[in-house]
Amino acid sequence: MIGAIIQARINSTRLPKKVLKPILGKTAIEREIERVKKSVLCQKIILAIPEGKNNNILEKIGKKSGVLVFRGSEKDVLDRFYQAAKTFGLKDIIRITGDCPLFDWKVCDEVISFYLGNKFDYVSNVRPPTFPDGLDIEMFSFKAIENAHQNAKLKSEREHVTLYIANHPEIFKIGNLTRNGNDLSELRLTLDEPKDLVLIRKIYGALYKKRKNFALEDILKFLRENQALLKINKNIRRNEGLIKSLAQDKIYGFKEKK
Repeated sequence: MIGAIIQARINSTRLPKKVLKPILGKTAIEREIERVKKSVLCQKIILAIPEGKNNNILEKIGKKSGVLVFRGSEKDVLDRFYQAAKTFGLKDIIRITGDCPLFDWKVCDEVISFYLGNKFDYVSNVRPPTFPDGLDIEMFSFKAIENAHQNAKLKSEREHVTLYIANHPEIFKIGNLTRNGNDLSELRLTLDEPKDLVLIRKIYGALYKKRKNFALEDILKFLRENQALLKINKNIRRNEGLIKSLAQDKIYGFKEKK
Protein backbone atom coordinates (compact mmCIF):
# COMPACT_ATOMS: atom_id res chain seq x y z
CA MET A 1 0.00 0.00 0.00
CA ILE A 2 1.41 3.37 -1.07
CA GLY A 3 0.21 6.22 1.10
CA ALA A 4 0.91 9.93 1.34
CA ILE A 5 1.27 11.42 4.80
CA ILE A 6 0.78 15.17 4.93
CA GLN A 7 2.19 16.69 8.11
CA ALA A 8 0.50 19.85 9.32
CA ARG A 9 0.00 21.83 12.52
CA ILE A 10 -1.51 25.10 13.69
CA ASN A 11 1.49 26.39 15.66
CA SER A 12 3.67 27.62 12.81
CA THR A 13 6.07 30.40 13.79
CA ARG A 14 7.07 32.47 10.76
CA LEU A 15 3.50 32.66 9.46
CA PRO A 16 1.06 31.81 12.29
CA LYS A 17 -1.75 29.42 11.29
CA LYS A 18 -0.42 29.35 7.74
CA VAL A 19 -2.32 26.16 6.85
CA LEU A 20 -5.59 28.00 7.53
CA LYS A 21 -4.82 31.02 5.35
CA PRO A 22 -7.59 31.48 2.75
CA ILE A 23 -6.85 30.95 -0.92
CA LEU A 24 -9.87 31.58 -3.16
CA GLY A 25 -12.36 30.67 -0.46
CA LYS A 26 -10.64 27.57 0.93
CA THR A 27 -7.83 27.10 3.42
CA ALA A 28 -4.29 26.49 2.19
CA ILE A 29 -4.34 22.92 3.53
CA GLU A 30 -7.60 22.19 1.68
CA ARG A 31 -6.05 23.44 -1.53
CA GLU A 32 -3.05 21.21 -0.95
CA ILE A 33 -5.18 18.14 -0.22
CA GLU A 34 -7.12 18.78 -3.45
CA ARG A 35 -3.89 18.61 -5.40
CA VAL A 36 -2.47 15.55 -3.60
CA LYS A 37 -5.69 13.66 -4.38
CA LYS A 38 -4.98 14.04 -8.09
CA SER A 39 -2.02 11.63 -7.84
CA VAL A 40 -2.66 8.50 -9.89
CA LEU A 41 -0.21 6.26 -8.01
CA CYS A 42 -0.94 7.27 -4.41
CA GLN A 43 -3.49 4.88 -2.90
CA LYS A 44 -4.18 6.49 0.48
CA ILE A 45 -3.85 9.98 1.98
CA ILE A 46 -3.36 10.66 5.69
CA LEU A 47 -3.31 14.06 7.37
CA ALA A 48 -0.95 13.65 10.33
CA ILE A 49 -1.50 16.37 12.93
CA PRO A 50 -0.51 16.91 16.57
CA GLU A 51 -2.64 16.26 19.61
CA GLY A 52 -4.07 19.34 21.30
CA LYS A 53 -7.33 21.26 21.04
CA ASN A 54 -5.87 23.94 18.81
CA ASN A 55 -5.39 21.32 16.07
CA ASN A 56 -8.99 20.09 16.22
CA ILE A 57 -9.87 22.31 13.28
CA LEU A 58 -7.34 20.44 11.14
CA GLU A 59 -9.00 17.15 12.02
CA LYS A 60 -12.34 18.57 10.88
CA ILE A 61 -10.81 19.84 7.65
CA GLY A 62 -9.17 16.48 6.96
CA LYS A 63 -12.38 14.54 7.44
CA LYS A 64 -14.35 17.07 5.40
CA SER A 65 -11.79 16.73 2.61
CA GLY A 66 -12.19 12.95 2.56
CA VAL A 67 -8.77 11.92 3.84
CA LEU A 68 -7.72 9.88 6.85
CA VAL A 69 -6.56 11.71 9.98
CA PHE A 70 -3.92 10.64 12.49
CA ARG A 71 -2.99 12.53 15.64
CA GLY A 72 0.34 12.17 17.43
CA SER A 73 3.30 13.99 18.89
CA GLU A 74 3.82 17.62 17.91
CA LYS A 75 7.58 17.77 18.52
CA ASP A 76 8.55 14.17 17.70
CA VAL A 77 7.36 14.29 14.09
CA LEU A 78 9.26 11.10 13.25
CA ASP A 79 7.16 9.24 15.80
CA ARG A 80 3.98 10.82 14.39
CA PHE A 81 4.88 9.58 10.90
CA TYR A 82 5.89 6.12 12.05
CA GLN A 83 2.74 5.61 14.10
CA ALA A 84 0.53 6.91 11.26
CA ALA A 85 2.17 4.56 8.75
CA LYS A 86 1.87 1.64 11.14
CA THR A 87 -1.76 2.38 12.02
CA PHE A 88 -2.87 2.49 8.38
CA GLY A 89 -0.71 -0.37 7.13
CA LEU A 90 1.47 1.52 4.69
CA LYS A 91 4.27 -0.36 2.96
CA ASP A 92 5.68 2.72 1.23
CA ILE A 93 5.23 6.30 2.40
CA ILE A 94 5.23 9.63 0.59
CA ARG A 95 6.10 12.50 2.88
CA ILE A 96 4.52 15.87 2.14
CA THR A 97 4.60 18.95 4.35
CA GLY A 98 1.50 21.06 4.88
CA ASP A 99 2.99 24.24 3.46
CA CYS A 100 2.67 23.27 -0.22
CA PRO A 101 -0.64 24.58 -1.62
CA LEU A 102 0.95 24.50 -5.10
CA PHE A 103 1.89 20.80 -4.74
CA ASP A 104 2.21 19.11 -8.13
CA TRP A 105 0.74 15.61 -8.38
CA LYS A 106 2.61 14.96 -11.64
CA VAL A 107 5.94 15.46 -9.89
CA CYS A 108 4.69 13.22 -7.08
CA ASP A 109 3.93 10.40 -9.51
CA GLU A 110 7.38 10.88 -11.09
CA VAL A 111 8.97 10.36 -7.69
CA ILE A 112 6.83 7.30 -6.98
CA SER A 113 7.74 5.72 -10.34
CA PHE A 114 11.44 6.45 -9.79
CA TYR A 115 11.28 4.91 -6.30
CA LEU A 116 9.46 1.76 -7.39
CA GLY A 117 11.50 1.28 -10.55
CA ASN A 118 14.82 1.26 -8.71
CA LYS A 119 13.89 -0.47 -5.44
CA PHE A 120 15.21 2.34 -3.25
CA ASP A 121 14.78 2.59 0.52
CA TYR A 122 14.47 6.35 0.21
CA VAL A 123 14.00 8.78 -2.67
CA SER A 124 13.55 12.53 -2.77
CA ASN A 125 13.62 15.39 -5.24
CA VAL A 126 15.45 17.64 -2.75
CA ARG A 127 18.89 16.07 -2.18
CA PRO A 128 19.96 18.17 -4.02
CA PRO A 129 16.88 20.17 -5.09
CA THR A 130 16.21 21.01 -8.74
CA PHE A 131 12.44 21.51 -8.41
CA PRO A 132 10.91 24.70 -6.96
CA ASP A 133 10.67 25.00 -3.18
CA GLY A 134 7.13 23.91 -2.38
CA LEU A 135 7.17 20.88 -4.67
CA ASP A 136 9.32 18.86 -2.27
CA ILE A 137 8.54 15.15 -2.11
CA GLU A 138 10.17 12.27 -0.25
CA MET A 139 9.30 8.59 -0.41
CA PHE A 140 10.58 5.75 1.74
CA SER A 141 9.76 2.22 2.85
CA PHE A 142 8.09 1.38 6.13
CA LYS A 143 11.21 -0.62 7.04
CA ALA A 144 13.35 2.48 6.57
CA ILE A 145 11.20 4.69 8.79
CA GLU A 146 10.97 1.90 11.37
CA ASN A 147 14.76 1.76 11.46
CA ALA A 148 14.94 5.56 11.83
CA HIS A 149 12.28 5.52 14.55
CA GLN A 150 14.26 2.98 16.55
CA ASN A 151 17.69 4.57 16.14
CA ALA A 152 17.37 8.34 15.63
CA LYS A 153 18.51 10.15 18.78
CA LEU A 154 19.19 13.74 17.79
CA LYS A 155 16.46 16.32 18.25
CA SER A 156 16.83 17.36 14.61
CA GLU A 157 16.37 13.75 13.50
CA ARG A 158 13.15 13.44 15.50
CA GLU A 159 11.79 16.76 14.26
CA HIS A 160 12.74 16.24 10.59
CA VAL A 161 11.34 12.86 9.63
CA THR A 162 13.88 11.64 7.08
CA LEU A 163 17.08 13.24 8.35
CA TYR A 164 18.36 10.05 10.01
CA ILE A 165 17.85 8.13 6.75
CA ALA A 166 19.61 10.79 4.69
CA ASN A 167 22.50 10.86 7.17
CA HIS A 168 23.14 7.12 6.79
CA PRO A 169 23.67 6.21 3.14
CA GLU A 170 25.72 3.24 4.32
CA ILE A 171 22.51 1.71 5.69
CA PHE A 172 19.88 2.81 3.17
CA LYS A 173 19.74 2.73 -0.63
CA ILE A 174 19.11 6.40 -1.43
CA GLY A 175 18.14 8.07 -4.70
CA ASN A 176 17.29 11.55 -5.89
CA LEU A 177 15.05 12.59 -8.77
CA THR A 178 16.52 15.45 -10.79
CA ARG A 179 14.23 17.66 -12.85
CA ASN A 180 14.40 17.17 -16.61
CA GLY A 181 15.14 20.75 -17.56
CA ASN A 182 16.49 23.87 -15.91
CA ASP A 183 17.32 23.87 -12.20
CA LEU A 184 14.37 25.65 -10.56
CA SER A 185 15.47 25.27 -6.94
CA GLU A 186 15.67 29.05 -6.49
CA LEU A 187 11.98 29.44 -7.32
CA ARG A 188 9.94 29.72 -4.15
CA LEU A 189 6.40 28.28 -4.28
CA THR A 190 6.10 27.24 -0.65
CA LEU A 191 4.03 28.86 2.12
CA ASP A 192 6.18 29.88 5.06
CA GLU A 193 6.19 33.68 5.14
CA PRO A 194 3.60 36.43 4.52
CA LYS A 195 5.29 37.26 1.19
CA ASP A 196 4.87 33.63 0.07
CA LEU A 197 1.13 33.92 0.60
CA VAL A 198 0.99 37.03 -1.58
CA LEU A 199 2.63 35.20 -4.49
CA ILE A 200 0.57 32.02 -4.07
CA ARG A 201 -2.68 33.99 -4.07
CA LYS A 202 -1.65 35.77 -7.26
CA ILE A 203 -0.90 32.43 -8.94
CA TYR A 204 -4.23 30.92 -7.88
CA GLY A 205 -6.07 34.10 -8.85
CA ALA A 206 -4.64 34.00 -12.35
CA LEU A 207 -4.80 30.25 -13.05
CA TYR A 208 -7.45 28.47 -10.99
CA LYS A 209 -10.59 29.85 -12.64
CA LYS A 210 -9.21 29.07 -16.09
CA ARG A 211 -7.99 25.60 -15.21
CA LYS A 212 -8.52 24.04 -11.80
CA ASN A 213 -5.95 21.35 -12.59
CA PHE A 214 -3.15 23.80 -13.30
CA ALA A 215 0.29 22.25 -12.88
CA LEU A 216 3.91 23.35 -12.69
CA GLU A 217 4.18 24.10 -16.41
CA ASP A 218 1.21 26.48 -16.12
CA ILE A 219 2.79 28.26 -13.14
CA LEU A 220 6.09 28.64 -14.99
CA LYS A 221 4.38 30.08 -18.05
CA PHE A 222 2.48 32.58 -15.89
CA LEU A 223 5.64 33.65 -14.06
CA ARG A 224 7.59 34.03 -17.29
CA GLU A 225 4.90 36.43 -18.44
CA ASN A 226 4.84 38.24 -15.07
CA GLN A 227 8.46 38.21 -13.94
CA ALA A 228 8.03 41.14 -11.53
CA LEU A 229 6.12 38.73 -9.23
CA LEU A 230 9.32 36.76 -8.63
CA LYS A 231 10.66 39.64 -6.55
CA ILE A 232 7.91 39.24 -3.93
CA ASN A 233 9.59 36.44 -1.94
CA LYS A 234 12.96 36.14 -3.68
CA ASN A 235 15.12 36.91 -0.64
CA ILE A 236 13.78 34.21 1.71
CA ARG A 237 16.11 31.29 2.38
CA ARG A 238 15.11 27.74 1.60
CA ASN A 239 14.75 25.28 4.53
CA GLU A 240 15.11 27.80 7.35
CA GLY A 241 13.49 25.41 9.85
CA LEU A 242 15.93 22.61 9.04
CA ILE A 243 18.93 24.95 9.23
CA LYS A 244 17.80 26.08 12.69
CA SER A 245 17.46 22.49 13.94
CA LEU A 246 20.89 21.52 12.63
CA ALA A 247 22.45 24.54 14.33
CA GLN A 248 20.84 23.57 17.63
CA ASP A 249 22.33 20.07 17.49
CA LYS A 250 25.80 21.64 17.03
CA ILE A 251 27.41 18.63 15.40
CA TYR A 252 26.85 19.14 11.68
CA GLY A 253 28.93 22.27 11.26
CA PHE A 254 25.86 24.40 10.61
CA LYS A 255 25.67 27.89 12.09
CA GLU A 256 22.38 29.71 12.05
CA LYS A 257 22.65 33.06 10.30
CA LYS A 258 21.38 36.00 12.29
